[in-house]
Amino acid sequence: MDQPLRPERPATRIQTANREAILAAALPIFATYGYRGTTIDQIAKRAGMSKPNLLYYFRRKEEIYEALLQRTLAEWLAPLRMLERDGDPETELRQYIGAKLRMSFEQPEASRLFANEVLNGAPVIRPFLETDLRALVEAKAEVIAHWVERGRIATVDPVHLIFLIWATTQHYADFAAQIKAVLGDRAKSPNFLTETTEAILSIVLNGVSRAEARS
Repeated sequence: MDQPLRPERPATRIQTANREAILAAALPIFATYGYRGTTIDQIAKRAGMSKPNLLYYFRRKEEIYEALLQRTLAEWLAPLRMLERDGDPETELRQYIGAKLRMSFEQPEASRLFANEVLNGAPVIRPFLETDLRALVEAKAEVIAHWVERGRIATVDPVHLIFLIWATTQHYADFAAQIKAVLGDRAKSPNFLTETTEAILSIVLNGVSRAEARS
């Protein structure tokens, strides 16, 4: 009879710290050069460790890339999961849009990592997009449809509202260079995130408010 496999030992604090250092070093490289343009040597150099040491934690470049995508998707989809059917639509949308914009401002490289993956046909995350993400979007579209049916917001296509929020909020990460070029010093203001959030919220919330409330 085969001997039972021994459970893997939990990672030590140093091992966990080294894995995090590798992921932190890899993110801006993948975000800038894409998967194909990134090398293990680049990541090891930025992480301040030897290539053999890095390969102890991640055997292949693919493993680092996949770990970053998994983390990004988990973090970026968490606010969408929070949309509540019985919540106040304005409050729910304010919280969701605000969270998405903060992520775009504070984690632009994660957004660009995801954008590059999708622009290249989503070779790594396509199964996730077609299953888990599709199910999540359908579930939250039902939440928005419920608000429409109850007359709590104007008649809108729920899925396209979600797409619009994604496109608008992630624009500030993926096209940050364009925004800075067009706005100049205004984009450097410490109040720019707050001003942007209020502007986007005003546009979206006015767009979904009931007609009688707008008149």
